[in-house]
Amino acid sequence: MEPGNHSSSLIEKLLRSERSDNWNSAEINGLCDVIRQTSFEIHKFLRSGHLERVYENALAHRLTKIGIHVIQQHPLDVCDEDGTLLGHFCADLFVENRLVVEIKACRGLIDDHVAQLLGYLRASRLEHRLLINFGGPKLQIKKYILTRDS
Repeated sequence: MEPGNHSSSLIEKLLRSERSDNWNSAEINGLCDVIRQTSFEIHKFLRSGHLERVYENALAHRLTKIGIHVIQQHPLDVCDEDGTLLGHFCADLFVENRLVVEIKACRGLIDDHVAQLLGYLRASRLEHRLLINFGGPKLQIKKYILTRDS
């Protein structure tokens, strides 16, 4: 099977599946695969050297173009352990109401980027997040999952 066909079948499966809060891990992984592939294509075309906003716009545009629901700069609640609203943070991209994608455009990811991302992940109680850095010579993509035990 050609790589393009595999990507297309993943997209078709995602679009056929019912849009609900009960995504299984295979569907989330499929969505992450599509985002990874799309990010590689963007990095191949644009290379490094642009502002984060350019990469954010590019990824949002390309995902929307293939039928994936994306909200840019979407505010998400940050709650205390008892559910008390403490504030908000803006996700660079909120994909299919399930996955937060944080975009960076720096030479390399540092511990502060990961710490911020993990803090948002815990506080928002969202299970899945991607951290993508377009700024270096090589694209960096890291996936983080919040488990019930975390």
